[in-house]
This record gives sequence, structure tokens and C-alpha cells, in this order.
Amino acid sequence: MNDLAARLERSRTGLVLAFLGITAITGYAVLSWPSHMPWASYALIVVAAGLFLDPLPLVVVFGGVAADIVAVGLMLGDRKAATVGTFVVTFLLMVLMMWLSRARSEVGLVGIKGESMLVDMRDRLRAQGELPTLPPNWGAEVALESAYGDRFAGDFVVATRSTDGRCLEIALVDVSGKGRNAGTRSLLLSGALGGLLGEMNERGFLRSANNHLLRLRWSEGFATAVHVAIDLEDGTFSIGYAGHPAAAQFSAGSGRWTMLSGGRGPLLGVIEDADYPRETGQLRRGDALVLYSDGVIEARDTALDDGIDRMLGRAESYVTKGFEGLAQRLCDQAASGHGDDRAVVTLWRR
Repeated sequence: MNDLAARLERSRTGLVLAFLGITAITGYAVLSWPSHMPWASYALIVVAAGLFLDPLPLVVVFGGVAADIVAVGLMLGDRKAATVGTFVVTFLLMVLMMWLSRARSEVGLVGIKGESMLVDMRDRLRAQGELPTLPPNWGAEVALESAYGDRFAGDFVVATRSTDGRCLEIALVDVSGKGRNAGTRSLLLSGALGGLLGEMNERGFLRSANNHLLRLRWSEGFATAVHVAIDLEDGTFSIGYAGHPAAAQFSAGSGRWTMLSGGRGPLLGVIEDADYPRETGQLRRGDALVLYSDGVIEARDTALDDGIDRMLGRAESYVTKGFEGLAQRLCDQAASGHGDDRAVVTLWRR
């Protein structure tokens, strides 16, 4: 069945003829069994054609449907006259499906493969956020949640491990906007930043990402990001920010969480030739690092410092249980609730 539907989709003429044939059969059924076949049967044809056809062939099908309805109504006469409301509703449904078909055709989503393409793009975005396999003495998790449960989000993660296995690089990016409005920009940007990651020295990543956004010239073209490069042998790391909230580090020696403060730079896509300084540190055995987006700590009725304290309090209560599951918990208990995109990356050394 899927192969047949795909062939019909490729052959617009065949699909138009199929809908016209179904329309004729529906008209014959209404004439033959007027008391059992409702006029609303035409609505199914209108909706199906609107989902599968481009605007131009759709006009042909809708013209055939309208002609069939008029012809059947005249032949039935008083036996089963269609109400004015039936014609009005069918006409409005045609207008609605014509608008939908035109909107879908503008972005190349006509037919059954439109939704599958979006699903594939979403899955690719998620796959890019999967962290590479780490040595046994390291652990890491990623949690991504979109605003109000949308399938697409403005937050994404890209990660890579060097060919010799020693260096791990992770970038958490928050594109302007939230939910599906930012999802398309995330899909485009994640591929580009994923390609940049690991292809240059760590100090050049944010600068190159900034230049890329400037070249795109989006009307809402800014983004924030945090980029960390970690030596998996000795635990030393370098971290830089582009207008992004500071990372949090847990020290097993002191048993406390602290906020990193250095390495701050401007938003991506705003200032040309921007400088992105780096901060260095080290993760020892039992230490952990948490990267997060602003949806985790920001809320309309909450001060930023309170949001940070709230997050660290949640993280503090999780230390004795180990760091597994902490990323998802911080997402689920974010200050913004479900009203904003949320992303958390946790990395720890055993």
C-alpha cells in the first residue's frame, strides 16, 4: 500500500484521475442509495485531495466535485435535496484545503512524504545530540524538552570525540525563539555547527559559529551557546560562552556546586569579529559539570539568581544518588515549567 501511494504521489495526473473517479463513484452511490449515502461523503474527497495535491491539480478535482454535487442534486430533485448549509460547508472546506495545499507546496511538503520528511529532520537533530561513547571512568547524559511538548525546539546539542579518543567537545546552543518557531532554525544551524565541531581548535569554534550566523542574515538570527572541550585522560577542560548562562561544576573535594564565571562572549550572530575568551578548569574523580539553557533557570516571576539557586538545590539533592538521571530531572523541574525550551547536559568523572 505504501508503494502504491508513493507511485500515485509521483504521478499527479494519475492522482487527479483517481480522485475524479472516486467522486464519480460517490455520485453514483448517492443517486442509487439516497437514504443511506450522505452528502458529507464528498467532504472526505475534498480533505484527501487537499492533503495530496498541489494547488493547480487541486482546482481540477474541486471543480469535478462541485460539478458532481450539482449534477446529482439536480437528478435527485426532491427525493434528497441538499441543504444550502451542505453547499456552504463544502465550499468553505474547499477554500480551507486550497489554502493548506498552497502553504504546504511552498515548503515542498505536499503529499504523504511531507510529514515523514519533517520527522526525519527532527530525528536527525536528536541524533546529532547523542553523545559519543566515553571511557568507563566517564559518564554523560543529555536531556532536551521543547516548550509545551512541541516536537521541535530551539535548543540543541552537538558533540564529537577526537579521532584519538582523548578530547570530547560538546556545544549546547539555544536559538532565538522557542518551540516549532525556532525548530526550523535549529535544524539548519545544528548541521552547520556539527560540521564545525572538532574541525578546528577549540578557541575557534564560537568565532566560526558567529561568522556563520552573520552570513545567514536571519531576521531573528541570534543564538546563545556554551562550548566545552574536555581532555578525557586528565580531566582538564576549556569552556567558552556566547551570551549563554554559566556552567555549574560540582567538586567532590568540597561537596559543593559552584558557578563558573569566566569565558564570557557576546551572542552569536550579532557582532562581527567578536572575541570569545575561554575559561579553564579540571574535573577530578567524583566531579561533575552541568551545561544548561536559560529555560532551566529563567521564569517571568523568578529572579535569575533565584533560578540558579533553585537549579543548584535540585542538583545538590541528587549528589548522593549519583549523577545518572540528573539532566532529565533538571529539565522536568525547570523554573520555566513547560513554557520554554529546556536543555541540560551533565558530564561526570567516576
